[in-house]
Amino acid sequence: MHTKSHTAYHNPRFDPENFLEGPLSSNPSTRLRQMLARPGIVVAPGICDGISARCALEAGFDCLYQSGAATTASRLGQPDLAIATLNDFVQSAQMVTSLDPVVPVIADADTGFGGPVMVARTVTQYARAGVAAMHIEDQVQTKRCGHLLGKSVVSREEFLTRIRAAVAARDAIPGGSDFVIIGRTDSAQVLGMDEAITRLRLAADAGADVCFIEGVRTKELLEATVNALAPKPVLVNVISGGLTPSFTCQEAEQMGAKVIIFSLVSAVAAVHGIRAAMRSLKKTGTDFTSAQGMDPRAFFDVMGLQDIIRLDAEAGGSAFLHV
Repeated sequence: MHTKSHTAYHNPRFDPENFLEGPLSSNPSTRLRQMLARPGIVVAPGICDGISARCALEAGFDCLYQSGAATTASRLGQPDLAIATLNDFVQSAQMVTSLDPVVPVIADADTGFGGPVMVARTVTQYARAGVAAMHIEDQVQTKRCGHLLGKSVVSREEFLTRIRAAVAARDAIPGGSDFVIIGRTDSAQVLGMDEAITRLRLAADAGADVCFIEGVRTKELLEATVNALAPKPVLVNVISGGLTPSFTCQEAEQMGAKVIIFSLVSAVAAVHGIRAAMRSLKKTGTDFTSAQGMDPRAFFDVMGLQDIIRLDAEAGGSAFLHV
């Protein structure tokens, strides 16, 4: 197989030392670069819809992760098998980033939804939607959840074409964008850890800002990956019952990971909570128990009611004197 030679990408604007000083930016992608450059692990819980995003923000998380699996489940009621389109992901992202425009959102971009032109379009649309970062992977286009078996991956060169297209699209955004590009490989389960690390090294040379190893099975393998890719930051994805052990944030940080995402934390919790409420309603004929005393006003408070009341009052409106 002929692999074209490319010089390693370097953009001095993105050197981590440029992001060490000063207050955190109100631009979410710049803010994420600051968080990556400074001490401490970046913890991004997976959100699946507006309710889960509101709950993550309420809990005090300073970064969110828009999971492809969770988005496909919540928007389409379908499993993570490349069923959702770019439009589904962008519409979801626009909603999530609008809730707190400063908090960085890392969004799943699957395989980029097509060839290099579609990868570039994905970057442009995500950046315009206010997303701070996206990850793009080396699975074939009819992909599946990274924690399912039977995955297939494209060639190294096709993977690197996706990364280079993403980097070129980001660098072409007028005014200069700090949008973060994360290279993800699913090759560990298919071709082995050595190939996975090689692919991530090549992705970093092609301009990926962060490296994401999917389905890393042990602490030792994660540490080896971090060491092999240093100083590039490494992202680890934890899904309870998935291929990767249920590392805590603290454990992942000790192993050298810079970002940890919990893809299905909200979607799985939603299934448990909603299932229980539906069963209770079916059995008892009322939702009184499952409501746990939360009235409509309290529910809307979680959804940002107070901000809307405040805005209306500041504008001189009187629509919410009595709510």
